[in-house]
Amino acid sequence: MKRVGIFVHPRWAAASQLAEEVQRFLAGRVDEVWKTFSYEDSTTPERVPGTDLMICLGGDGSMLWAARAVVPHPIPILGVNMGRLGFLAELRPQDLLARLPEVLEGRGRIEQRAMLQAQVPAWGLTFHALNDVVLGRQAAGRPVYVDVSIDGTHVALFRCDAVIVATATGSTAYSLSAGGPILSPESKEMVFAAVAPHITAARPLVLPSNAVVDLSVSTDIEAVVSVDGQVDRVLSSGDSVSVCQSPHVARFVRFSEPSDFYSTVAERLDWLRGARAANYRELFERPGGTPK
Repeated sequence: MKRVGIFVHPRWAAASQLAEEVQRFLAGRVDEVWKTFSYEDSTTPERVPGTDLMICLGGDGSMLWAARAVVPHPIPILGVNMGRLGFLAELRPQDLLARLPEVLEGRGRIEQRAMLQAQVPAWGLTFHALNDVVLGRQAAGRPVYVDVSIDGTHVALFRCDAVIVATATGSTAYSLSAGGPILSPESKEMVFAAVAPHITAARPLVLPSNAVVDLSVSTDIEAVVSVDGQVDRVLSSGDSVSVCQSPHVARFVRFSEPSDFYSTVAERLDWLRGARAANYRELFERPGGTPK
């Protein structure tokens, strides 16, 4: 491993301090270390090629940024959770320096996460997303109308706040708030969900990895397409967005087992609160040890 990039959350002093420690640690161990402190650093695309490892010091939002920033290069990302939830950034700050020698030696496993590709024909632009692509209204007020087709088959005209196309990674984000299912992180399937649809029978759909979702917006107010909640572009009435699986994947350096995802979900979503608040035996067992 010769070249390492470090993304430092621009507003967190602790991240900047840790970045300095990491840079000192890597001196003499790798040929070059480069840092960026901004999501909008115009020099980042020039520095990414040839990088062997990206270290993210921030939260899950920083991981989303890094996953898009390294496309199309197959660069593994090591996430250090300095934020709140930490679904994506696995290591704790106090564990980073102890783990870095293992990473430099190529130890640990590489977890591959599917990404989305969103094309907007009116602009001739293509975006890549790790979490989701959302098409919806830009501000509170009247809903938007989104015409949805899947694999060329018309599904519905949704009168709603927004529609979401999410990856397995994004299934624990906005899609989850909209009632969508949680997918195993390395799943290739996608989730489609409408947010506050007027059609009350509308339910989220799990789509195969080769599905193509075409969205067309009709509105007399401003609509927006949002990529990972970080890149927002205003849409005009009649504009369309085509979403499918990206040819690129995000690669995360992991030391945990794949099955640890489920305990992480239970902890982050506080599923165990009821069990902690009550006596387990009183809830689930009779005096003889048999379930109620």
